[in-house]
Amino acid sequence: MGLEPKNLESSIPVPSVQELASLKLETVPSRYIRDDMDSIIGTVPSGKTLRVPLIDMAKLIDSESQETELQKFHTACKEWGVFQLINHGVSDESLRNMSKQTQEFFDLPLKEKKRWTQKPGSLEGYGQAFVTSEEQKLEWNDMIFLKALPIEDRNLEIWPENPPKFRESLDRYSQDMRQIAVALTRFMAMGLEIESQELCDAYEEGLYQIRMNYYPPCPQPERVVGLNPHVDIDGFALLLDCGDTPGLQVLKDDHWIFVEPLDGAIVVNMGQITEILSNGLYKAPEHRAVVNKTKERRSIVTFCYPNLSFRVGPAKELIKLGSPPLYKTVTVEEYIGCFFNRKLEVPFIDAMKI
Repeated sequence: MGLEPKNLESSIPVPSVQELASLKLETVPSRYIRDDMDSIIGTVPSGKTLRVPLIDMAKLIDSESQETELQKFHTACKEWGVFQLINHGVSDESLRNMSKQTQEFFDLPLKEKKRWTQKPGSLEGYGQAFVTSEEQKLEWNDMIFLKALPIEDRNLEIWPENPPKFRESLDRYSQDMRQIAVALTRFMAMGLEIESQELCDAYEEGLYQIRMNYYPPCPQPERVVGLNPHVDIDGFALLLDCGDTPGLQVLKDDHWIFVEPLDGAIVVNMGQITEILSNGLYKAPEHRAVVNKTKERRSIVTFCYPNLSFRVGPAKELIKLGSPPLYKTVTVEEYIGCFFNRKLEVPFIDAMKI
């Protein structure tokens, strides 16, 4: 039996994993044990070094290096659906501040963090996402999820006022992430050879939702998962690793590959809106997070969507080339509604196929 679709829009309260970890348990409670998981260790086929592509935004902008870097960008989007972006134009200060505020928030006493806990019927706030039943296996992480842009979407009741600089840093950071998103959209349009202005405008006025994750050390890391394997439904996600502990893994050629943190780089992960827009040419990859026995890990993920009235469907230029559209065309608002009101047994991208 499928779960009631509306359950996806909120989450049942569950214990703080950070508090559990602080008890220094030798074994993990059974609700976290995942013996159904593939090997947690990233495995690479012998004789092959698989590393997530590295894209340099400065080379994409510079007319002399643009053509070569754009080809690399296009290949990364087609073959991986994920890459690390350097020289993206966001100041180290903005990245450092947001990273520091995230750490300071998770370092607060539990009682204080709970002031910003999720309200019934909403995923926003401090807690866990997508816990829909008391029997469900749990992930080894705590998170706080906030809608950041447009400004009128902000629910300040659950925007932490402690640490004191949290709101100010998040405001600045969300605008910086929007700047990267709009630039990336322009290069995607160039790579796909489609009209860019409408797409850039849609991201300029788009939705930016930020999830800060805390993965505590775990006594049995090989038996839990930090974040379940999934594919993002947004246009793309921008991930900042706060520190050098690897945890993000991407599925590539049936192997889980670690994305090694790179100081100052942003991990760009394609979502299904981009896969649909490119008529299946650019891939939204399956990915997950794993945890560490001795080290904690924090990450900040910005989910980037075009504005609600933007029409998500294969770009008309790609259809004229004689390839039929693989997906329906719907507005972003209808698309998000479709995600929350579907049968859970059907992969979401399949529900969008013609």
